[in-house]
Amino acid sequence: MTLSEIATISGKGGLFKVLAPTKSGVILESLDETKSKMVATTSHRLSLLNEISIYTTTKEGTVGLADVLKKIHTDFDDDLGVDANSDASELKAFMKAVLPEYDEDRVYISDIKKLVKWYGSILKFAPELFAASTEEEAPSQEKSEEDTTSEEKSEEDTTSEDTTSKEKSPENKTAKKKKEGK
Repeated sequence: MTLSEIATISGKGGLFKVLAPTKSGVILESLDETKSKMVATTSHRLSLLNEISIYTTTKEGTVGLADVLKKIHTDFDDDLGVDANSDASELKAFMKAVLPEYDEDRVYISDIKKLVKWYGSILKFAPELFAASTEEEAPSQEKSEEDTTSEEKSEEDTTSEDTTSKEKSPENKTAKKKKEGK
C-alpha cells in the first residue's frame, strides 16, 4: 500500500483505503477496526494523502505529507508524546520538532491534530508504508554505488574498444603503411 491508495474525505473523520474505481466515483474502505465500505462520488471532496502537503516558510512553500510522516516515524517511531487531544502548545511544539520551518500562520491546530490522528491510523493499520520507505532508501543507496562502478567499468570497456577498433580498421592500416613507406 502507498499513500496514493489512502484517502481522506472532507467532513468525514478518519482515513480510507481506495479499493476500486466505479462509474460514478471510487469504492473506499475505512482504515479502522470497522472496515466499513462506502462509495465516494463526485459530490465528496476526496483527497489522496500523496497529494497533501504542509505549508512552510521556505522558498518552496510546502513539504509533502509523505516526507513529514517519514520524519515523524524516524524521530518518534510509535511514541509521539502527544495525541489529538493534547494542549495546543504541546501540538505546536511537536510540529516545530518535526518540521521547524512550518508556517505557524497557515497550519492550524486542527491540521496538526489531523496529522497526529493520521499517523496513528497509518502506523496501526498500514505499517507497511513505513517499512517500505526504509527498505527503499537502503537499496537505492546500494544501487547508486553499483551504478557508479558499472559506469566506470563501461567507460573503461569503451576506451579499450576504441583503441582496438582503431588498430583493426582498414583506414588505419592504410595510414600506417603510408607513414612507413615515406
